[in-house]
Amino acid sequence: MASSLAAIARRAFTSSAVRSSAPAADVVPHAGGMKQWKLLSFIVALPGVGLCILNAVLTHHEHEQPEFIPYEHLRIRNKRFPWGEGKKSLFHNSHVNALPDGYED
Repeated sequence: MASSLAAIARRAFTSSAVRSSAPAADVVPHAGGMKQWKLLSFIVALPGVGLCILNAVLTHHEHEQPEFIPYEHLRIRNKRFPWGEGKKSLFHNSHVNALPDGYED
């Protein structure tokens, strides 16, 4: 009983391509796939990245510094950072990131 169920399951989940004989030596399956993805990379992906960079450069402009409001739940420092003076994060930007007591400027 178990062997007949296994045989039925095996027949149901095998594809006809597996059961057929191997392709001829001169026929390479999926030969155009690499060329297609290479073309898509150069024609679609690289110009897309270039447009994103152009958009970032052209639309970048200086923003006004937001008003500092000393909320209790923001900028909590339980211990010092292990670099510099210990108050600034690793990627600190003095124009955008406020310290616990306000902006540096």
